Amino acid sequence: MANVVVVGAQWGDEGKGKIVDWLSERADVIARFQGGHNAGHTLVIDGKVYKLNALPSGVVRGGKLSVIGNGVVLDPFHLLAEIEKIRDQGVEITPETLMIAENTPLILPIHGELDRAREEAASKGTKIGTTGRGIGPAYEDKVGRRSVRVADLADDATLEARVDRALQHHDPLRKGLGIEAIDRDALIAKLKEVAPEILKYAAPVWKVLNEKRKQGKRILFEGAQGSLLDIDFGTYPFVTSSNVVAGQAAAGTGMGPGAIDFVLGIVKAYTTRVGEGPFPTELDDEDGNRLGTRGHEFGTVTGRKRRCGWFDAALVRQTCAISGVNGIALTKLDVLDGFETIKICTGYELDGETLDYLPTAAEEQKRCVPVYEEIEGWAESTEGARSWADLPAAAIKYVRRIEELIDCPVAMLSTSPERDDTILVTDPFAD
Repeated sequence: MANVVVVGAQWGDEGKGKIVDWLSERADVIARFQGGHNAGHTLVIDGKVYKLNALPSGVVRGGKLSVIGNGVVLDPFHLLAEIEKIRDQGVEITPETLMIAENTPLILPIHGELDRAREEAASKGTKIGTTGRGIGPAYEDKVGRRSVRVADLADDATLEARVDRALQHHDPLRKGLGIEAIDRDALIAKLKEVAPEILKYAAPVWKVLNEKRKQGKRILFEGAQGSLLDIDFGTYPFVTSSNVVAGQAAAGTGMGPGAIDFVLGIVKAYTTRVGEGPFPTELDDEDGNRLGTRGHEFGTVTGRKRRCGWFDAALVRQTCAISGVNGIALTKLDVLDGFETIKICTGYELDGETLDYLPTAAEEQKRCVPVYEEIEGWAESTEGARSWADLPAAAIKYVRRIEELIDCPVAMLSTSPERDDTILVTDPFAD
């Protein structure tokens, strides 16, 4: 059976929630492999809206195993609150339907405090645009070997030792930022309080997933954010603190790279970004406002207005190559309805030179001027289209041109937030 990785191929907010939900109906296991609880997924099922942050999208589908892998950083307090909220919406969550890797690092309250204090103290031009949820500092502690991990909650002596090690690092930082010292005993008490609830779901995820694979179960690996926020390949330093690219699905769950059969890149029919950082095709004009308004471009988690611009084929070609994307799911085509002319960025001018990729150096990224190709728009509506026959000829032409420019075929086309308004070209789960 084929296993599928879903990655965002722009700056996040590409519409992964709907696509993952659409695919999850056919999967047996849905596994998250990176990110924290800033991964806002909005799912619309039978008119009912579910907003998920930490939980994998599969939890709203009965009979599936949802997994939080070791590549994720987990806020245990947020998770329990989210479980409660989703239960109130009628969704059953049990240790049979949700599993957390024992080696998953925890986001502690001290991480969020540090995150917000540092962003506040950052001078103009150095702000990252963090959501302030402690995700970055939790990843720092992971690589600094001072994390409290899920398994540590099971033993009081280990838990206390781990907290003490973290405090050796955090207390001097807090002093420098003018934040009061951490109340060690209160933090340990808080963690001991939630420990039994979190440990219910703890398991050797690497072992379970490898067994599921041997049994021929279909696994869907769910990424958060987008590839241009990848810690290595994104627009550094305006990035997230984890690897977002498809290769992380293996490392973030404990499966080998051979477990990945199909990589599906989620791509919006235009471009958006939240937070700071370069954005070559950004529009500050009426077209940009129109994209934002029609596309309801506000963050699921933050409510922040997203920056909007034309489709950047050079960037998507780049992210498809880095993640080894086999096919893209093109979303929000309907937002472009009614534009007389639509532009696609095919490359950049930089200091008199034409580039077909975004350079790595931050200063050069800033100076990149997009090279556009103009395409005729369409007046007809594409909203709710479920076959190619339902689409205007100009819309099909636009999709085909995107395929050519990014060197990757369209596997799925989404024409509204409703999960059934999807044109399937290639089944990612097909063997």
